[in-house]
Amino acid sequence: QVQPVESGGGSVPAGGSLRLSCTASGGTLHGSNVVWYRQKPGAECLMVSTTSPVGQTYFTDFVEGRVAIPFDNTKNTVYLWLSSMTPEETAVYYCALGNPNSYACTWSQGTQVTVSA
Repeated sequence: QVQPVESGGGSVPAGGSLRLSCTASGGTLHGSNVVWYRQKPGAECLMVSTTSPVGQTYFTDFVEGRVAIPFDNTKNTVYLWLSSMTPEETAVYYCALGNPNSYACTWSQGTQVTVSA
């Protein structure tokens, strides 16, 4: 079974940029819909973006215009690149395969992102 694994989290100053990685343990991301989420403490799991197997992308309003999700075929990795980050975006970020699901933030470890003021 393919299990997505997130990495790349850490601390970033307000206004800075961050690149997160989503790789696949036990298989490939090819042919899958890849969804990025984020969850603040005590808050719901929010979808950030989706990428279809043919490269169609969807971004939620709160990241539109400052986000990119390139797919590196050679590394079997999908990236989430965010710029102009704000402290309100401090959260644990997750990636998952398939259709968007509000429980996706419970399926993997995620990677912590902290944006400092």
